[in-house]
Amino acid sequence: MMNKKQAILSLLFLAVLPVAAQKLTLVKTTIDVGKTGYLQPVTAVFECRNKSHRKLKITQVIPDCNCTMIDYPKGDIGGNDKFEVRMTYNARQLGHFDKQAAIISNGNKEPLYLRMTGVVLAEIQDFSGTYPIEMGDLRLDKAELEFDDINRGDVQVQEIHIYNNSSKVYSPNLMHLPPYLTAVVTPERLSPNRAGKITVTLNSAKLHDYGLTQTSVYLAGNPGDKVSADHEISVSAVLLPSFDELSSSARSQAPHIQLSKEVINFQFNGKAKMKDVIDITNTGQSDLEISSLQMFTGGLRISLGQKHLKPGESTKLKITAERAELMKTRTRPRILMIVNDPQKPKVTITINAK
Repeated sequence: MMNKKQAILSLLFLAVLPVAAQKLTLVKTTIDVGKTGYLQPVTAVFECRNKSHRKLKITQVIPDCNCTMIDYPKGDIGGNDKFEVRMTYNARQLGHFDKQAAIISNGNKEPLYLRMTGVVLAEIQDFSGTYPIEMGDLRLDKAELEFDDINRGDVQVQEIHIYNNSSKVYSPNLMHLPPYLTAVVTPERLSPNRAGKITVTLNSAKLHDYGLTQTSVYLAGNPGDKVSADHEISVSAVLLPSFDELSSSARSQAPHIQLSKEVINFQFNGKAKMKDVIDITNTGQSDLEISSLQMFTGGLRISLGQKHLKPGESTKLKITAERAELMKTRTRPRILMIVNDPQKPKVTITINAK
């Protein structure tokens, strides 16, 4: 047995007569509008186009229930013209929703189907100070992403929550994404005083080197906006070497790194620079290799005595901190080492500066 929705939509096929060669198309047939509050109507905007060279006319629009309203051009649509169809859900029922509508025109042999999805919450949290980063009219809960302790083949996901603090509708997106990152914004169009999220996925198979990889991406309010340094989001990823295939006997003969300290506290007290030293010792049974030595931020200068330590040997890591530069950084100052110690392939030295 068919339900009411299926019956209505199936009847549409019988109602369509042979038509001309014009063609109406959609950029996307399904739009996720994200979260909305109870009795707070939400709208999905579908971008459409008449791909033919002849005029087209929408003759009828049939939603699957009376809880949605469809706004569409009532007159002729010129050849190659772009236009919008707006589908609004009244949000009078809590929970997830999945609403559809069929568009009948003299440009298609079959109906064109629209679909909007989302969720209605009893209370929707508007801006209340939980988005401290301001980027124009948009506010974010963070402006840095860290993908830590990644092994080759891992796929990691992080989210940035975003809020539209204006009276305009935006279509946020991230620009200058490197090949190893992808981003999806939900909802695609962010209405005034509404929240959304940007889901950023890292594919470690596309990272080239072990250790720290850093880049910057940029938040745009709408597609095509120019890159602005004020809209920068820093991204760091730490790819670790794998020791999964190392036998137990090989592990017992492996090198082992030991540091005199892994946290440095700099109290400048008006000084422009400060220095400290960390002793590094190989307490293992074979040679220790420090293959990578990198910094997460500026404001630090480092000098390592040697990268190759035989069992029992030590070296010194000298660190100079520059107050003016450290105060400019938005990310936590740290130093990263990648070594061939299977128990501790990554060593992070935290820098606290005041």
